[in-house]
Parts: sequence; structure tokens; C-alpha cells
Amino acid sequence: MTNWAKRAVAVLLVMAAASCTARYRDHGYVPLDSDLSQITIGKDTRETVTEKVGAPSTSGMLDGGNYYYVHSRVRHFAYTEPEVVEREVVQVAFDQRGLVSNVSRYGLEDGRIVTLSRRVTLDDGSGNNIIAQLLGNLGQFTASDFAN
Repeated sequence: MTNWAKRAVAVLLVMAAASCTARYRDHGYVPLDSDLSQITIGKDTRETVTEKVGAPSTSGMLDGGNYYYVHSRVRHFAYTEPEVVEREVVQVAFDQRGLVSNVSRYGLEDGRIVTLSRRVTLDDGSGNNIIAQLLGNLGQFTASDFAN
């Protein structure tokens, strides 16, 4: 084999090995334990939590809502579908007065799949199709319904 052919084979082997290497992407932010230890339950408010640990990734919609800090690590490997290999969620819960009532930390093993978007239109027909609804109206009319 010539020198040039050996180099070409070496380059192809390196490229093949590199293409089989997993890539990881990190998304989101979770405060460190040292930052969370600054939060005082029963004393801190939404504003002071934001000052101490930063703005949340998301917050609840009801009653002012709790704060959620979410971090995910996703593995991309060759041609396979990306896989979430790490997820951490920190929840800062607030009471009715707007004061911190609890700080919880959850991992991927604590979670469950949540459907964020359901593209289903619910009908009012209680499971009846259009034919059943039309036939269900037969016999329910009276002459007074048609009189002006």
C-alpha cells in the first residue's frame, strides 16, 4: 500500500469512529444547592427567590403559580432518536400569601411522561356520531315547533 492510501484509510477509520461517538446537549438551568440554601421557607417571596437563584424556567398558572427550574441532558447517538438521559426539576412552592412553602428536587426517575399538547378536539356528543345525533331527534318535534 502506498503512503497516500494508508493515510486515506486512517482518515476513514477516524471519521467512522467519530461518527459513532455520542454527543450530549444540555438544556435549562437548575440552581445549585448552595443557592437554594439561601431561600428561607415562610419568609422569602417570588421576588426574593428570583433575586437569590434567578428566574425560573417556567411557573405555574394557578394562584400566582409555583416556580420550576428544569435541566435536561439529551444524548444524540448516530442515527438513533435523541434520548433524555438526565432530567432534574427543582420546584419552589408558594402558599396563598406568596411566601415559600417548600423546595423540592426531582430527578428523571421521579418523573412521568406528560403530554404537553393534545391535538384532539372534544365534542359535545357524548361519543355519538353525526348519524346517531340526527336519528335521535326524530319524533321529538311537535306541530307548534313549525308554526309561526
